[in-house]
Amino acid sequence: MAAELTLAHQHLPGVTVISVTGELDITNHAKVADYLCRSRQRPADQVVLDLAGLAFMDSSGLRALLSCHQDCLGQGGELRLAALQAVPARLMEITGVHAHLSVHHTVDQALSAALTKISG
Repeated sequence: MAAELTLAHQHLPGVTVISVTGELDITNHAKVADYLCRSRQRPADQVVLDLAGLAFMDSSGLRALLSCHQDCLGQGGELRLAALQAVPARLMEITGVHAHLSVHHTVDQALSAALTKISG
């Protein structure tokens, strides 16, 4: 049985941190894409996705992340992924997507990079 997808966010100055837990797949990718767009406090916010609790992601989930990435760039922000687990990390590696997104080992590293971008 698939793990239920849960989403939560918090706002920091210029940064929206979104935690994604469970499984991201064809059954819920539209919910995630909508949530990622709606949860930013300002359109130009930096977005950090905390994926430490994301156990599984398929290609439709990856498409939702790429859509958010494009939306962020178009609004003057940037998407950063943090704490990827083995299965989602493998999907990004075999598709080559990791080379086009900002991927960080920890949420703290992603936050630091986002705050540097804001102040810099």
